[in-house]
Order: sequence, then C-alpha cells, then structure tokens
Amino acid sequence: MNENKKNDDICTIQKTHPNSIQKVKKEKINEEIILELSETFKVFGDPTRVKIMNILSIEELCVCDISEILNLSQSAVSHQLRILRNKNLVRYKKVGKQAYYSLSDKHVVQILKIGVEHVTE
Repeated sequence: MNENKKNDDICTIQKTHPNSIQKVKKEKINEEIILELSETFKVFGDPTRVKIMNILSIEELCVCDISEILNLSQSAVSHQLRILRNKNLVRYKKVGKQAYYSLSDKHVVQILKIGVEHVTE
C-alpha cells in the first residue's frame, strides 16, 4: 500500500478552527436528547421491530394480524410491540377484545422512508 494513501483520511497536522468549534458547540444537540435519540435508534436495530413498523405504516392491524403476517407467536409480537410503545413509536386502541396498533405519528413513517432511501441508494 502506498504510504501516502494510508493516512489519507486523517489530519496530518494539528490545527483547529476556533470559529467552527464555537459554532458547533453552540448548535449541537444537548446530551439528554442525544441519549434519548440513541435509545430510540436502538429500537430500530431489531429486524422484527422494523418489520412491525413497516407493516403498520401500511395499515392499522391487530396483534393477531401482525402475528399472522410475520409468522410469529402473539407473545413474540406483543413483546416487540411493548418495546415500540415504550419509545412512543406505536400506539394502540382497544376494540372489544382486540388491540389495534398503528404508528404513533408521521415522524415514524418518515424515519422508515428515509432509512429505506438511504440503504437503497
């Protein structure tokens, strides 16, 4: 490997840019929000939860329907839905003896769409 290309991706001198540093420090997201966002993104790290959010972006469904579509037990689906609910990514309404789930808001749909765009570019 050419030695010049080996360190191509790092600074070869120590020189900071105070104006840029000051601007970024002033405008960056605060630590509390960073931690909450990180926890939310962890929820997106599970393929089953992403599948659930994907199908709920198409239509509101009861747990039985989600279970059938994903070929999972109702218990497994309920467990994943609880995690999604805890992060306010899905909500449910009770109709008789069934619980119907939907995505909490349009932000969740947007996150999914942007994620799909990113990985399919």
